[in-house]
Amino acid sequence: MEKYSDYRDPGTGLQPFIPLIPPPLSLVGKLTIWLTFLVGLVRTILVFAIFLVHLILVHVVSILFIPIPPLHRFVTHFFVALTARLSLAVLGVLWVSVDPVTRKRGRGVKSTETWKPKAGDIIVSNWVSWVEILWLAFRFNPIFVLPVAESSPSPATTAPASETVSHTPGRRTGTGSANIAMAKRGISTRIPILGFRQVSLLSALRSTGYTPPFGNAKAGESHQSLEELRKRADRPIVIFPECTTSNGRALLRFANVFQQQIPVRGFSVFVMCVRYDPPTEFAATLAHSIPTAFNPLSHVFRAAASLAPQTVSIRLLAPSESPSSQLFLASEVLTDASGPDQLADACAALIAQLGKLKRTGLGWEDKASFLQLFRQKEKR
Repeated sequence: MEKYSDYRDPGTGLQPFIPLIPPPLSLVGKLTIWLTFLVGLVRTILVFAIFLVHLILVHVVSILFIPIPPLHRFVTHFFVALTARLSLAVLGVLWVSVDPVTRKRGRGVKSTETWKPKAGDIIVSNWVSWVEILWLAFRFNPIFVLPVAESSPSPATTAPASETVSHTPGRRTGTGSANIAMAKRGISTRIPILGFRQVSLLSALRSTGYTPPFGNAKAGESHQSLEELRKRADRPIVIFPECTTSNGRALLRFANVFQQQIPVRGFSVFVMCVRYDPPTEFAATLAHSIPTAFNPLSHVFRAAASLAPQTVSIRLLAPSESPSSQLFLASEVLTDASGPDQLADACAALIAQLGKLKRTGLGWEDKASFLQLFRQKEKR
């Protein structure tokens, strides 16, 4: 989409915000449109039924076990895991490929270590869709948090011209077109992240695709530091340092959400990467970069209408190689360890290696500007 060329990353030439477009329909695809709609309708109704069951089990039945906290956590996790996995299955995600990997014996080699995040530990992941939120809920029943920014991004707030292409972690494209477009628009100035606010599973799902501030929240709203959240946490905490979703083709610039040097102390960090297949004639992509009305219901319907099984690939980094390991060396993954947030920088490098993703210099501030342009053009 050349009309969005201003949001092409100058370092990689990729456009990480635009929705992925499926190939044109063949004759078979055109003949099965009615079947696609019927399958999507039935599956979406089933997802709504599971949603109602979730509300009853998690917000009504599990309350009976509150006087016994350990039992309450167990029962709640069971109910959440049941409804989350059923939802994924109904939507065509029958199998999730989960590969524990290590970096030491060759990139991508499987690890024998298991993930066992405890209360107060941090799970760090890239953010592409609401699907990984459901998977995380199913697997770990974690606490989901959303970042709180100092202010809302402004379309006119851009970095000086000398800084527009100062950080380009990917390779140069050689064409120069991406650099010209970026020099014209400018890269949005980084907005500090003040802290986080805890949200429910349903709020996390609704926030997919948006940028800070999320929903009805306001910039600079009431927030807590990561350490305050950790002290009160009775489960692991999930953080998406990109602060918004991409289309899965590349990794967005990580915000300075941790303000932590490495190796970290007092808690463990678990790093994962999720990837989805591109769209095909009979299967919509699960990547969800553009929020819609009643988000993400329209995308749920498109996923439900897929006639081919959906595949999800998740890679889990061995805990012994995470930034919380006392044997972890920042110099192994960082070319410049002088940044204000070594933990965020290290996690970005590790996730890029896990998923074989290119890193871009575009952040959530650029995504906010892109969404404004996208809505304007789609209304025409």
